Amino acid sequence: MDIGKKIRELRILNQLTQQELADRCELSKGFISQLENNLTSPSIATLTDLLQCLGTNLRDFFSDERDDQVVFRQKDYFEKDDEDEGVLIRWIVPNAQRNMMEPIWVQLAPGAQTETDVPHDGEEFGYCLSGTLMLTIGSSSYAVHRGETFYYRPDQPHFIRNNGTTPARFIWVTTPPNF
Repeated sequence: MDIGKKIRELRILNQLTQQELADRCELSKGFISQLENNLTSPSIATLTDLLQCLGTNLRDFFSDERDDQVVFRQKDYFEKDDEDEGVLIRWIVPNAQRNMMEPIWVQLAPGAQTETDVPHDGEEFGYCLSGTLMLTIGSSSYAVHRGETFYYRPDQPHFIRNNGTTPARFIWVTTPPNF
């Protein structure tokens, strides 16, 4: 993080000169200039005072605000194609590990199945786009047809298999991310 740049941006946003900020914080204009140019580092107490004068606090100043991407296009997707196993997985929201849920697009060739997932915390949801899926959770199995959804807590071993004769496609969402 460029602390100096961020302090300069806040100062300008608050329509303060370096001298005005220095006066409010009982610091020198030279110190503010050095700080904004990353030639010196403030103590925590000084930074707290500066941020208070700039209308913010340590938590908000250091928060990981980012311009989150809202729309993802095919060029953004990450793909894993295991032709030997007949499983194609597309991460349709790249870097979803930093989010609360992780959606993927999956295609299973006839007879193919996902890896058996061990029990874990969270929830899982899916929407069958085409074909018929066989969802197995522990010792129970459920047929999921095109246009149907599934939802469960993954507290038992689980996997999805295509028992049909045509490729099956579905959207699979986990929370927290674990693909």
